[in-house]
Amino acid sequence: MGQVSRRVPCFFLLTLCFTTVVSAVAAREWPDFRGPACDGNAGMGTGIPVTWSESGHIAWKTALPHSGLSSPVIMDGVIWLTGATEDGRESFVLAIDADTGAILRNTRVFETPSPEPLGNNINGYASPSAVLEAGRVYVHFGSYGTACLDAATGAILWTRRDLPCRHYRGPGSSPFLFEDLLILSFDGVDVQYVAALDKNTGETVWKTDRSTVWHDLDDKGQPKREGDFRKAYCTPIIIEAKGGPQLISLGAATAFAYDPRTGREIWKVHHEGHSAAPRPLFGHGRVYLATGHGKAEVLSIRPDGEGDVTDSRVDWRYAGRAVPREPSMLLLDGLLYMVSNDGFVTCLEAATGTEVWQERIGGSYMASPIHADGRLYFTSMQGKTTVMRAGREPEVLAVNELDDSFLASPAVSGKALFLRGKTHLYRIEEK
Repeated sequence: MGQVSRRVPCFFLLTLCFTTVVSAVAAREWPDFRGPACDGNAGMGTGIPVTWSESGHIAWKTALPHSGLSSPVIMDGVIWLTGATEDGRESFVLAIDADTGAILRNTRVFETPSPEPLGNNINGYASPSAVLEAGRVYVHFGSYGTACLDAATGAILWTRRDLPCRHYRGPGSSPFLFEDLLILSFDGVDVQYVAALDKNTGETVWKTDRSTVWHDLDDKGQPKREGDFRKAYCTPIIIEAKGGPQLISLGAATAFAYDPRTGREIWKVHHEGHSAAPRPLFGHGRVYLATGHGKAEVLSIRPDGEGDVTDSRVDWRYAGRAVPREPSMLLLDGLLYMVSNDGFVTCLEAATGTEVWQERIGGSYMASPIHADGRLYFTSMQGKTTVMRAGREPEVLAVNELDDSFLASPAVSGKALFLRGKTHLYRIEEK
């Protein structure tokens, strides 16, 4: 990842998101929940700590006023988070000083009189992470509302509250920027579609319904039962393939590639998963994705086809309990790393899907891992971060414990690691 200046043009950030190449220069900004290249790579030379505890290498620890699972995003020395009241009736945007941990703004952006009950004890009403560009903050609370804020003043520039979706267990997909578009994913129990808004006005530019063929219908064409089987929580990526950009978007039962400028469906691959949250990756000319719950698999797909390419463009499949349901994967030097929800770290050959090694590190995982300085960071719901060396042999370098529980993915800025827990936000740094 190339170094990003304090004032960085949006098109440069988007160019970074087209690739998963790891640079020798560390990222200074973290505008997306998976970093500048949308892939969890902080790069080399960051200098973030290997070891820490509640009594060591904590630069500051700030209590958070609202609940939320969104990951910290960072630009111009400000950390942005979303939050909500426990009942989901109020939605907030937080701006926090990255140097001091002071809360600069606590802006209520939406009120929802009757949000649907979550139906679980994991997800919440503020799970999608914000996405940033110079001067702008974009936040998304699923069907409860989407907003654009001025980063300097906190003023709300536009909002949308008319994009329907019954989330059933709460929203999860984060907003994503491409050129002048803000791209949103809606995969509910009732409707499934992708929409692109004009990032300057919030107006709809295109909206494409999923063309998924469902196999859960009764004789009247209605779903036999209500539940998670049509849901997904995945945030898309942009890749360059066949001479143009493709939006890689994972839904229940089907993975899609769309033209991000028009919403036209380019290709799709059927799978047997649902409720997928891991974000896809792209490298070595292949798309890598994990299909979520149900029949969980990792797929390697060549993105050079048209139409239904299930039987013609899938290079390999990897199945089993080690496949992550929520944490996204990492792709480094031809190796694919992943942590399962129950704490199995697996390394695969990206070219073949062959298992290189597997190591159990314990704990439960929802947060996506990150890479920095040749090391892998896996942060658990129990407050433990296991640091491993990247490579063809499993090697644990450190196990660090904090008092909080972590479901949000880490962020890196300069020499600091930022972790959002259920109750606090931490800045971890060598003193």
